[in-house]
Amino acid sequence: MRLEARFVTSAPALAGCPRWNTPEIAFTGRSNAGKSSLINALVGIKGMARTSKTPGRTRLLNFFALGDQLALVDLPGYGYARMPEAEAKKVAAMTWEYLNRRTNLIALVMVIDARRGPEREEFALADAMRSAGRKLLVAATKSDKLKRSERAAALARLAELSSEAILCSALDHGGLDDIRRRLLEWSREKIPHSRATAVTKQS
Repeated sequence: MRLEARFVTSAPALAGCPRWNTPEIAFTGRSNAGKSSLINALVGIKGMARTSKTPGRTRLLNFFALGDQLALVDLPGYGYARMPEAEAKKVAAMTWEYLNRRTNLIALVMVIDARRGPEREEFALADAMRSAGRKLLVAATKSDKLKRSERAAALARLAELSSEAILCSALDHGGLDDIRRRLLEWSREKIPHSRATAVTKQS
């Protein structure tokens, strides 16, 4: 199973986001969780989402179209990142504005290192998404580094965040088809009428 994707644009603020009625699924996670690597593995295009040995290189809202039915959005990472404090605050504000105000956003994929588990920021973000009525999927990356005996405990930790949690790996491709199937299921959904109307008014 493969997702056909293409890069559309990068936006430094909500005002620069595409003016379309396409449902969007955003990817967020700590700067060292392997978010961009996961996106590249899901679409099968090496380097489509920018990766780096230095965490925190994604500083814009990056949009990728999956045909005409769905778009993926690579959000800047949070937590550890080598950037000035003022710039970090600016990036965080841009990300939260997108999550809180973007009418196209229907779901969030929260990328977490399976060995680490959720922390305070993840619980706060999960609560915010539920309050907004948006779907949440937890993608637990780097699962190839877990022993079989450790996997059940890892999933139990993630279940505190969401009932939908998938152990996955960009390295051995474990769990990727399960995530792709979920994304394709969401691609058949439409933006609620109230949100779609708001998007039309922006354009």
